Amino acid sequence: MRPSWHFWPQKTGHLISSYQCYRVNIFHFLQVHTIKTAIILANLGTPDEPTAPAIKRYLAEFLSDPRVVNLPRSIWLPILHGVILKTRPKKLTHNYSMIWGTHDGPIRNITAALTRRVAKYFKRKYPERDLHFYTAMTYGNPAIKSILNQAQDDGCSEFLVIPLYPQYAGATTGAVFDKWVTATDDQIVPNFRFISEYHTHPKYIHGLTKSIEKYNKKLIAGAHLLFSFHGIPMSQSDAGDPYASQCQETARRVAHALGLTKDQWSVAFQSKFGPAAWLTPATIDQMRAFPTAGKKDLLVICPGFSVDCLETIEEIKVENQDAFLAAGGDAFQYVKALNATQDHVALMVALVEEHLFDRELRGRTPPRVNLNQF
Repeated sequence: MRPSWHFWPQKTGHLISSYQCYRVNIFHFLQVHTIKTAIILANLGTPDEPTAPAIKRYLAEFLSDPRVVNLPRSIWLPILHGVILKTRPKKLTHNYSMIWGTHDGPIRNITAALTRRVAKYFKRKYPERDLHFYTAMTYGNPAIKSILNQAQDDGCSEFLVIPLYPQYAGATTGAVFDKWVTATDDQIVPNFRFISEYHTHPKYIHGLTKSIEKYNKKLIAGAHLLFSFHGIPMSQSDAGDPYASQCQETARRVAHALGLTKDQWSVAFQSKFGPAAWLTPATIDQMRAFPTAGKKDLLVICPGFSVDCLETIEEIKVENQDAFLAAGGDAFQYVKALNATQDHVALMVALVEEHLFDRELRGRTPPRVNLNQF
């Protein structure tokens, strides 16, 4: 197709093509109408330090959330403050101290590293876009409210919130949404987009598959692959929470990508808390049962955890491994979370591009610009 030609008003006689006009329109739009957008990667949270007082503050906020423990407040809160917070923080100091890094806890440290890598990518590839990246925690610091305030101080007026929970659960993704709504209670609600889940996203499935493929020799030799997801109470699942089915679908797709037969993999749920019934089978029960069933070589991945934390480093790699070996298991291998790897960066990049770029630029024709204004 031959390009049409237009006169450039301020330079009489100078011709530019329709393609050049398109570029002028794009760059004028970006320069004159640039909107500062904040992209917030939100994870669960962690104590400020591995001490009993800090752990108590963190657990008080975390376990007070009705999304996490949905018992009547009149029943639960006296138990929480009268029993649990008086005993559990001290018991957890050893566990947190064991996983604590030089400067910070792994969940906050790795999430921040992931955020920095994603920000670096966008700064290099899309320098014309005014995007600001932040790390936030649902419980503890940096709190979602403080990050919202910081982003607004930086001039951001639009937001994309990405809870780092691939599978939706009211206790996780729903809790992030609640915190976001509460953070905006005292102001006009800003424009925002919210990603509720990405449990079948191709780049997520690819990242998990690639991380497991490092251990192909074990799988070929007969190792059993266990997908261990964080559990939730059965009452939440029975009420319609899609979490359990999304976990199963994630595992099924990864197993299919690996070419595994049904007897080569299974799903279990970990981290049960309290006396109520939770999703089954429980990971710890499977650890004790696998050796008896002839599954003595085990490969474990926790796809619901975007970065490694207490529940993977201590609960799976230590507690569950010990239970498996004590029951007669021969070999145990934990597959690390996606953490701040390139595959995880690629997933986050895809989510941002799909929810911002496709809708704002790629998915629509650039606005018409009247050349007479130049």
